[in-house]
Amino acid sequence: MSFWAFSFFVVFFMASSAFSAEVEEYVPAEQDVLQSHVSFFDRNHDGIIYPSETVEGMKAIGINPFLAQSSASLIHMAISPVTTESKLPNVKLPIVVKNIAKGKHGSDSGTYDAQGRFVPAKFEEIFSKHAHAHDDSLTSDELMEMLKTNRQPNDFKGWVASFAEWKLLYDLSKDKDGLLHKDTVRAIYDGSLFYQLEKGRK
Repeated sequence: MSFWAFSFFVVFFMASSAFSAEVEEYVPAEQDVLQSHVSFFDRNHDGIIYPSETVEGMKAIGINPFLAQSSASLIHMAISPVTTESKLPNVKLPIVVKNIAKGKHGSDSGTYDAQGRFVPAKFEEIFSKHAHAHDDSLTSDELMEMLKTNRQPNDFKGWVASFAEWKLLYDLSKDKDGLLHKDTVRAIYDGSLFYQLEKGRK
């Protein structure tokens, strides 16, 4: 084995072993709504989300396997490096739930603050500013208006992330008239919608 191959093996082993030990069931902090939002995808409730768990969770709420696989890969490549506490790379791309606020992207609605807490005033702004046809729901055009309004200059990564998230959730959660209701959006933020979708499919 060459020196470089040996070095890579050591780095991989050290980085991966930090996430291999079994831990007690992880419970999100009560005030941290962003942790609750992502915890649905922590399928074994250990506080760490691997790509395979994200794929499993996405398929459970009705996303086709190909899109689930490709989306999970992109999500974990973007978020894993900023939520893991080790400086060593980890090719398993784990996302650490307690650090998920570090993975918050720009050009969003601001409904999660920098610590991952829910901001009611920002949530209400979504509808007071963009729900024109109906007070308590968004049309597809109104949703796009919101996304464009939230765009920060030159934040291309944030633009793409916001569009992908909302487009997917709109397609999964709109009603028969193409409306995304306020209570549904609230359930998206705390993650309870994911459990409802999974239960509905079962």
